[in-house]
Amino acid sequence: MKAFSLIALVLLMVASPVFAVANLSMNSMLSMLISLVIIALIFWAVWWFLGYVGIPEPFNKVARVIIGLIALIVVINLLLSLNGTSLFNIH
Repeated sequence: MKAFSLIALVLLMVASPVFAVANLSMNSMLSMLISLVIIALIFWAVWWFLGYVGIPEPFNKVARVIIGLIALIVVINLLLSLNGTSLFNIH
């Protein structure tokens, strides 16, 4: 537990100047982190549901690849929105 708190302290000390240089605020980073956690939970639930339902194998693999690609596009869009540009707007 001490190692985790030490790593968190070092990251916090390094992160503040990086945020200032990148012109990012702590509020936007916190908002992005919360969004990432929610998106991850949603895609994990869909991934788990596909395994639980038991779709036949070729369709299961195709569905999982599609879900992975959608998740990747959503995460890229979220990271691009920090810079002020995005692929699409989610409102």
